[in-house]
Amino acid sequence: MAHYAILDENDIVIEVITGRDETDTIDGVEQDWEANYAEQHGVPTEQCKRTSYNTGHNQYWNEDGTLHENQSKAFRGNYATIDGKYDRDNDVFYAANPGDDSWILNEEGWYWEPPIEYPNDGHKYNWHEEVSNWVKVADASELDIEHP
Repeated sequence: MAHYAILDENDIVIEVITGRDETDTIDGVEQDWEANYAEQHGVPTEQCKRTSYNTGHNQYWNEDGTLHENQSKAFRGNYATIDGKYDRDNDVFYAANPGDDSWILNEEGWYWEPPIEYPNDGHKYNWHEEVSNWVKVADASELDIEHP
């Protein structure tokens, strides 16, 4: 079983499908599965790309979440995700930018990094683009609420 990303004309992932392994044949004849699935989805061949479910941060992972000993299996940076981007120049997938313009694309692992490191003080934070910083999430014990 393999996975394929269907792209729009701007190389944005619009669908991820499960399909045949790239080595599967029909009656002993090799197949171009990317071209096959592109045709099925009505897009040009270059808008269908195989993606690896086990690849993330440009590394190949075992099903138990540990790094695989054979990193040559890492394929196209990351598993394709809906609204993610396919970079033709580098032949990689990466997710949509989660923090608008301030986040920086790490081109070694092909993932987005915030411009300011996440605080490591045990509290929960959310990124707020308006202030370009992490904002602490208040928990119930910190709220000054009077109950009737």
